[in-house]
Amino acid sequence: MKKWLLMVVAAVFCAWNVQAQTEKGAMAAGGSISFGFGDDYSNIGIGAKYQYNIIDNLRLEPSVNYYFKKDNGSMWDLCANVHYLFALYEGLNFYPLAGIGVAGLKIHDHDWTHSSTGFAFNIGAGFEYMFTSNVSANVEYKYRICSGDFVPDRSLLTLGVAYHF
Repeated sequence: MKKWLLMVVAAVFCAWNVQAQTEKGAMAAGGSISFGFGDDYSNIGIGAKYQYNIIDNLRLEPSVNYYFKKDNGSMWDLCANVHYLFALYEGLNFYPLAGIGVAGLKIHDHDWTHSSTGFAFNIGAGFEYMFTSNVSANVEYKYRICSGDFVPDRSLLTLGVAYHF
């Protein structure tokens, strides 16, 4: 009986900890790997992110990403996205996202270099799974619309991890 009671108390505590990550003031930091594609140009990037819950279930996520050089071009972005978290199952959240930022493209050739920067607008969705009360992983898709002359609109598929504190 004591073991059963101890297991129930531990399960309730773990469920409360996992749920607490969507409450106001919850914070996390992490990294990501992205695959950007569109306009006949694709490349892989790495990034860093910080998450802060403004209110319950509403999270602000500023991030910075660098997309490695491919076909003489590299890209970067600095964005802030907003996620609204919907709990689907214990530890599993779905979130639509929208955001704004700045994106840049640098083309390197033997004789010249060209840079272009523009505003970026993101829209997409993702899933987040809490492995423990402090560690989560996510997968998300977003479409980025850019205002720069040479910065292409593109799709981004991202895999990420975060530590919640």
